[in-house]
Amino acid sequence: MQERSSVSELANSLRAELNRYSPGGKLPSSRALVERFRVSPVTVSRALARLAAEGLVTTRPGAGAFRAPARPGTPPPGDTSWQEVTLSADASAEPVPRAVDASGVLVTLAEPAPGVIEFNGGYLHPSLQPEQAMGAALARAGRRPGAWGRPPVDGLPELRDWFARGIGETRTAAEVLITAGGQSALTTALRALAPPGAPLLVESPTYPGMLAIARAAGLRPVPVPVDAEGVRPELLAAAFRASGAKVFICQPLFQNPTGAVLSAARRPEVLRIAREAGAFVVEDDFVRRLVHEDAGPLPGPLAADDPHGVVVHVCSLTKATSPSLRVAALVARGPVLERLRAIHVVDTFFVPRPFQEAALELVGSAAWNRHLRSLSTELTNRRNTMTAALRTALPELALPHIPAGGYHLWLRLPDGTDEQAVVSAALRAGVAVAPGRPYFGAEPPAAHLRLSFAAVAGAGQITEGVRRLRTACDGTLGR
Repeated sequence: MQERSSVSELANSLRAELNRYSPGGKLPSSRALVERFRVSPVTVSRALARLAAEGLVTTRPGAGAFRAPARPGTPPPGDTSWQEVTLSADASAEPVPRAVDASGVLVTLAEPAPGVIEFNGGYLHPSLQPEQAMGAALARAGRRPGAWGRPPVDGLPELRDWFARGIGETRTAAEVLITAGGQSALTTALRALAPPGAPLLVESPTYPGMLAIARAAGLRPVPVPVDAEGVRPELLAAAFRASGAKVFICQPLFQNPTGAVLSAARRPEVLRIAREAGAFVVEDDFVRRLVHEDAGPLPGPLAADDPHGVVVHVCSLTKATSPSLRVAALVARGPVLERLRAIHVVDTFFVPRPFQEAALELVGSAAWNRHLRSLSTELTNRRNTMTAALRTALPELALPHIPAGGYHLWLRLPDGTDEQAVVSAALRAGVAVAPGRPYFGAEPPAAHLRLSFAAVAGAGQITEGVRRLRTACDGTLGR
């Protein structure tokens, strides 16, 4: 976080000084900038690269950085108002409009303003990422013979085998497709399994990205409530009967946002209900590698208990590593695999081979298991810190479930609370939180917040963030 802030500050300073130099004029040397601004050479290099990307400076190896030539005048903007008519006319013929509200996704991807504590992030803070191990893996991968050649469209056999073994002995590499991240895999799965206009059963609440994928594909999300033991089987069966849906998408392990784990008693029920409905279950196993120290033995994926091809399984390396390591697996059995493969190939051709080779190098190294152990300890400590701080400073916010895995807590606000007012007040107080409304496919039963403890620098920021949230709630909840 500090490095990113320094780069932005230096880039802003240099941008403000560019008028001192004529077009083509040379800027101070990197060494001079390091001494003047008291930053690292890496920060200087990144700041100059940012200005070069903006077209404000040019860099010449061995010569330095120079102010770019003056740009020609900006042409007047065109008239794009015709698009509003065309897009609206197109939507009128669709069973379900494909216009998508991406705000629930963007809130977890947006870069926070300087000084804002990020409780709404969806990825690990850089201090939790295995940056050295990933860098070493990428360097080794780049030297592998053929590393820059075209990979098999299904993915490298060794990587497919690694993902298959992660599910269990019932799965093989032949049933695995390598995809560019879990979101891409889920998109492929829904396009393959349900035609536009079809109903799609989703957990309620659920990950906003899931709802966004469904709506972008023209599907109709049908919410099925979740409790502390996961999706409720009797309501799932009723939803299949009432809607005629042929797909149910779920997160059985550390569900987002509730953190619930599908209970042992309900697991076979879910598979039985789906099979009797002639339907698929898309299993998003997104945080299996973000387990906490007190979790105990984890249940295996639903796919491990499914010999009949009911489950289409998705798992990814991204959450446990870096948002930029977008390597995931899409696993299926039977004729549906060929349909998934066809859509995947048409959409993306293949995942770049260097990323696949780097993923293999990473998960095959001794550093991988060390990273997972360290991450488990750190996530446990952060969860405990946030839980204790909330119970002390904000006892009026209900915390019905403390998860033993994942990276966030799901809080219920007091009845009658204006959820958006709390979110806005929190941002003004210097802490970004995720509102609960985007997690519901229909009207929510209450106001909620989701707080991430993985996207911040450490325990100190967690404590300070809860203090700022207390300040925001003083003006919106009362005491």
